[in-house]
Amino acid sequence: MADPPSLSDLHKNPIYNEAELEEMAPRSQDSGFSLSTRLRSKFRCSGAVVKSLLLKFIPILNWLPRYPFREWLLGDIISGLSVGIIQLPQGLAYALLAGVPPVFGLYSSFYPVLIYTIFGTSRHISPGTFAVISVMVGSVTESLAPSENFLMPGNDSMIDTVARDAARVQVASALTLLVGIFQILLGLVQFGFVVTYLSEPLIRGYTSAAAIHVTLSQLKSILGVELSQRSHPLSLIYTFINLCSKIPQTNVASLIIGILSIAVLLIVKFLNEKYMSVIRIPIPIELFTLIVATGISYGVNLHKLYGVAIVGNIPTGLSAPIVPDTQLFASVVGNAFAIAIVVYAFTISVVKMFSVKHAYNVDSNQVRSKF
Repeated sequence: MADPPSLSDLHKNPIYNEAELEEMAPRSQDSGFSLSTRLRSKFRCSGAVVKSLLLKFIPILNWLPRYPFREWLLGDIISGLSVGIIQLPQGLAYALLAGVPPVFGLYSSFYPVLIYTIFGTSRHISPGTFAVISVMVGSVTESLAPSENFLMPGNDSMIDTVARDAARVQVASALTLLVGIFQILLGLVQFGFVVTYLSEPLIRGYTSAAAIHVTLSQLKSILGVELSQRSHPLSLIYTFINLCSKIPQTNVASLIIGILSIAVLLIVKFLNEKYMSVIRIPIPIELFTLIVATGISYGVNLHKLYGVAIVGNIPTGLSAPIVPDTQLFASVVGNAFAIAIVVYAFTISVVKMFSVKHAYNVDSNQVRSKF
C-alpha cells in the first residue's frame, strides 16, 4: 500500500475545493458540445475535410506522390507484365466457365485493374477473373438461360449459340451490377469489421479450398468432356462424381495437350525460381505456351481432326457499355449477394495473407494497404 502524502507534498501540490476552482477558472457558458455545434463541426466543409475525404476514398492521391519509383518501378513493370500474360489465357478460360463468350473474360481482366488502381492500394492483389466466382456466375447463367431453350426450329440437335450467348451476357451483366452495388453498400456500412473474426487458419483453409475448387473445375476441360454447372450444397462432390463417370468419354488429344501444358508450366516455373538471381526477369512461359499451342492447333486443325475444343472467334476492340436488363434483378438478387460476400471474403483473405507476410496494414473496409 502506498504511503499517505506528506505535508511537503501537499504544499507542492495544493488541493482546491470547487469554489476555489470556479474562482480560478470560471466555467464557460457554451461548452462547445451542444448538438448544433457538433452537427456543424461534423458537416462543415473545409479544405482540410475535402482533402481528407479525397485521400480516403481515392487512395491513389495518397500513395502515388510517395511512390518510390527508383526502388519499385522495375519490379512493378515485371509484375504487371507477368500478371497480364497470365490473365490473357486465364480470362478466356474463365469466361467459358461463366457461360459467356471468351472476349468477356478479357474485358473482366482489363477494366477492374484500371478501377482498382484508383480506388485500391493493396500492393499484391490483381482484381480480375477467378475460377470460383466464374463457376458461381456460370451456374446462374446456365440455370436462367439453358441451352435447351435455344434449340433451332426443326432441329433438336442444333443450338442457336448466338441467341444463347446474348441471353447469358444479359444475365451475367445484371448479376455483376448487383454484386457491385452490394459491395458498395457493405463498404458504406463498414462491413469490414468481420475481418476481425477471420483467423489465419480460416484464411488458409479458404484459400486451399478455393484451389481445390479451381482444379476440379478445370479437369473437365483437360478431359474434353461436357459437365453442367452446379451451385447447390455439396455441388463439388456431385461434380467430382459426374466427372468420374465421364472419364470413358475422355478426348485423348485434349488430355495430352493439357498434361503437356501443365508439365511445361511447372518445369519453367521451377527454373524461374531456382535461377531467379541469374535471369532476374522470369520467363513468360504462359505467353509462349499460349502462342505455341495456338499455332499447333491452327496448323494441325485439332478441332476438326480430333474434336479438341477451341475458343473460337475473338472480336477486336471494346464493346460500348450498355445498361443491364433490370427485369433480371429479381431473379439474380440472391446469387448476387452470395457472390458479393464470397468475393469480399476471398479478396480480404488474400490481402491479409500478403500483408502479414510483407508487414503492412490493411483497411478491411476498402481492402487497401497503408504505406
